[in-house]
Parts: sequence; structure tokens; C-alpha cells
Amino acid sequence: MVIIAAVTLLRNNNTAPSAVPPGILPPGPSPSSQHKKPRPASQDASCPDVQLVSVPGTWESWPTDDPLNPVQFPKALLLNVTGPIRQQFDQARVQTYTVPYTAQFRNPLSADDQMTYNDSRAEGTRATVKAITDMNNKCPLTSYVIIGFSQGAVIAGDVASDIGNGRGPVDEDLVLGVTLIADGRREGGVGNNIPPTPPGVGAEVTLHEVPVLAGLGLTMTGARPGGFGALDARTNEICAEGDLICAAPKEAFSPANLPTTLNTLAGGAGQPVHAMYATTDFWSSDGQSATQWTLNWAHGVLEKAPHPKHG
Repeated sequence: MVIIAAVTLLRNNNTAPSAVPPGILPPGPSPSSQHKKPRPASQDASCPDVQLVSVPGTWESWPTDDPLNPVQFPKALLLNVTGPIRQQFDQARVQTYTVPYTAQFRNPLSADDQMTYNDSRAEGTRATVKAITDMNNKCPLTSYVIIGFSQGAVIAGDVASDIGNGRGPVDEDLVLGVTLIADGRREGGVGNNIPPTPPGVGAEVTLHEVPVLAGLGLTMTGARPGGFGALDARTNEICAEGDLICAAPKEAFSPANLPTTLNTLAGGAGQPVHAMYATTDFWSSDGQSATQWTLNWAHGVLEKAPHPKHG
């Protein structure tokens, strides 16, 4: 019995850890012990068929904004997706939920009073997981489409990774698709990199070996353990060439020159190539901007989404 227990422990230790950094979420069951949650034959009439979860980027969200009708940041990138979806689908069919959180990025070299990247990311992750968990508890047959931009793409991608690897708030078959624009943990061969695809990887992967950043509230978490798991084929990555957030060549950062690296990171979210995914100036596919591509993709996924029975 002791030998069996030891073998079991070793097997459990070999499972991929969570994509979400430690300490952000309470501990949950390991993938090996998690089973699909039982589902009823029908759900409440107030439940939407699908919840579209949108995680905004840096400086595009605030915790008091209305998730069902966000108005505080009218130029937020992903409103180019969620706005048309709200018009195209009845609320009984699709609920658009824009995750409200303190989307900020403090440069340790400046005197600003913004929240650190680590704390902002943690708040956004908790808010995203809570939104999905709350919906699933009330509406167990509702499906999900998840989108994210910039810092929000990191958050959405981490949650999708955990779901795809059996560590998330819902079973993977309830997630119909994921699209990440300018994901800081992007890497080749993981998910569907929608062409045109630039060389390089996300800044968090490039700078993973610079532990001093963690002490400054800028933990670079590297590649996601287990990738997107069962959601790999359902997850899309969009990244423009020259965007240092999602396509960071090693030479773009200087670990030996910390001030330069910090200024490059802080400026990355404001560079034109990163801020203009609603245009075709830096990325386009068949004449579509990144937001147009995401909107058309989401519309197609939602059109084919299941119609669960309502009681």
C-alpha cells in the first residue's frame, strides 16, 4: 500500500501546474481527480445559451464598470467585437460579459500610482473565473466563447489553458472557442496562430529568465504549462509583426539593462502597432482587421452554438 501511494503521488506530481500564477486562485482539484460536473436536462429560462466573456486590455477596464453594458472606456478595442454581437444576437441567445477589473501597468521607474501588473492581472483573473463560475452554477448548460486583448489576452489565455487542462471553472466541452489578440504568453505551435504570423514569442516567454522583474511586480510567467490542452484546436492567436507584447525577439529586451527593459515593457502597450488592431495598418487577414476577424469568427461560432433546453 505504501508503494502504491508513492507511485500515485509521483504521477500526480507529473501533472502540469496551473497556467495561472500561484496564489491568485484558491487551490482546486488536480486534473487526475477531476470529473465532469453532472448536468441537468434543462436550465432556467433566464439563462443565455452562450456567454461571450471579453477580457479588456491595459487601461481599458475598471472594476466599477457595468460588465453587461460597459461605457467607461468607449474606445476599448474589444468593444468592436462585443458591440456588434450584442446587436446581432438576442440576449437570450448570447450574453456579452466584459470583465471589469483594474487594468493597469505600473512602471517601477516612474512615480505613477497605478496598480502593478501582477496585482492587476490577479484581479482580472479572479474576476474572469468568478464570472464563468457564477454563470455555470446558475446555468450549467450555458456554453462559452472567450476573447482577450493584451493583458486581457494573458488572463483569458491562462483561464483557457486551465480549462483545457482540466483545472478550470468549467468543463472544456462547454468552451466553444477562444481568440487572443496580442497575447504576452504567445508561442509557436500552441493554438492556431492566425496568419500573417510574425516570428518571436510573447514578452512573458522572452523575459521568463529575468527573475528580478518579479520583485518589481512584473512577474514574467513564461509559457503556459500544458499549452491550451483540449482547447488547443479551439484557441486562436492574433499578433502583428513588431508588437513587442506578443512577438518579442530576444534582442528587443536587455536583461542586463533593467531600465531599458522596463521602459520597453511599459511602452509596449502604448506603441502604435499594439494599439491599432482595429485597423489594417499592422495586421490584416483577407482585408480584415484583427477585431473584424474576431467578430466574424465569433459570429460563426455563436451561430452554430448549442440550443440547450430551458425549463
